[in-house]
Amino acid sequence: MGEEIIPNDENSAKTKPSPKLTLLPLVFLIFYEVSGGPFGVEDSVKSGGGPLLALLGFLIFPLIWSIPEALVTAELATSFPENGGYVVWISSAFGPFWGFQEGFWKWFSGVMDNALYPVLFLDYLKHSFPVLNHAAARVPALLVLTFALTYLNYRGLHIVGFSAVLLAVFSLCPFVVMALLAVPRISPKRWLFVDFKKVNWRGYFNTMFWNLNYWDKASTLAGEVESPGKTFPKALFGAVLLVMGSYLIPLMAGTGALSESASGEWSDGYFAEVGMLIGGVWLKGWIQAAAAMSNLGLFEAEMSSDAFQLLGMSEMGMLPAFFAQRSKYGTPTISILCSATGVIFLSWMSFQEIIEFLNFLYALGMLLEFAAFVKLRIKKPDLNRPYRVPLNTFGTLMLCLPPSLLLILVMVLATVKTFFVSGVIIVVGFCLHPFLKLVKEKRWARFIPEETRPVLEVPSESQLDEEHGDESSASLLP
Repeated sequence: MGEEIIPNDENSAKTKPSPKLTLLPLVFLIFYEVSGGPFGVEDSVKSGGGPLLALLGFLIFPLIWSIPEALVTAELATSFPENGGYVVWISSAFGPFWGFQEGFWKWFSGVMDNALYPVLFLDYLKHSFPVLNHAAARVPALLVLTFALTYLNYRGLHIVGFSAVLLAVFSLCPFVVMALLAVPRISPKRWLFVDFKKVNWRGYFNTMFWNLNYWDKASTLAGEVESPGKTFPKALFGAVLLVMGSYLIPLMAGTGALSESASGEWSDGYFAEVGMLIGGVWLKGWIQAAAAMSNLGLFEAEMSSDAFQLLGMSEMGMLPAFFAQRSKYGTPTISILCSATGVIFLSWMSFQEIIEFLNFLYALGMLLEFAAFVKLRIKKPDLNRPYRVPLNTFGTLMLCLPPSLLLILVMVLATVKTFFVSGVIIVVGFCLHPFLKLVKEKRWARFIPEETRPVLEVPSESQLDEEHGDESSASLLP
């Protein structure tokens, strides 16, 4: 045994893990997990029958959805600062079977989400390069783009984090300029326009939900964050403000400066036309370039979370050990390749189909997360919580009720096709867990031995006080 440990140590010395994520890169990674800027919110004006419901939606939905999800994520991610995130939370609350289902649903939802971004990137470029309208050029471009972005993810999470900062600054700057140019032309009464006859409630709720979800996604790489007990809550708070500002300011500028009759023209990519009407051709080009770059940031952030989720599940013994293999840059090589393959296979689906499918699976997983949050408060009151939502058990139940009702509404509004496809995925997950247990028992693949896995349970507050004295000072709230 001793002889086997030495080569592993030497190998780990050669392949040093990536530097830990600090506050600023984590803020922008969360920003890209959730938003990436106002691209994609244009449909909320069209499906909402005008500016009023769109603006109210981005004011009210964060209060009943984004903030509760961010608070739950802050508490649980700091209580279980491990790769795997919500898989660890669900496993601790309900056992490994439901933890695996959570991981399968969320991973599938994340890969479906990520399949959108290379396609959207090429959609913005085809206005300048019409050749991308043809499959002979589009398919190779899609493969090359996916490969290039996957390689950047392979090179290290810290590179992805700082790339997210630069991409976000570039993507948001044209909207700051557009808002300043729009000020003299804004008429506040235009914000109040709504035509209820043209409201498409299914499209409206799906657009709102898709643009404001995935706050929990960054928890899957909590093990790569520096001082997660302090960093995560601050990063989530900063990202909430950044996301709300990136939606509301461009929407208020565009809808306030343009005539109400243009409400029916608001669809994906319309912000480029808004920029031209307000600032000219140069602003339209800048917004198109910003949209293309934003899709790259969205892809990088999503793939990082998906890959580190598989790594965390492997470290917990839910998946074969090869999913936990790291490159010399500290990144999970096989997990990245698996996620990239899923992106390529799903990229043929339509935009609206992908959104509805991934929303359904994501909603199912979030219901399980809210249930785990409440149960852990009851089941493990002494669990060390470096950040604790300042509510008692009944208060946490009330916190989770409005977003849970919203999740159920999103699922109820789904089409029959979405119910069928999601049902198939759920059945596959139910079958996959016992199959992997059989693989482990028959030793058809190697799994990480239980004694070498990261400890699932985080010490209680009293244990930390005894062992480390003042570590409880990491808590942000008394």
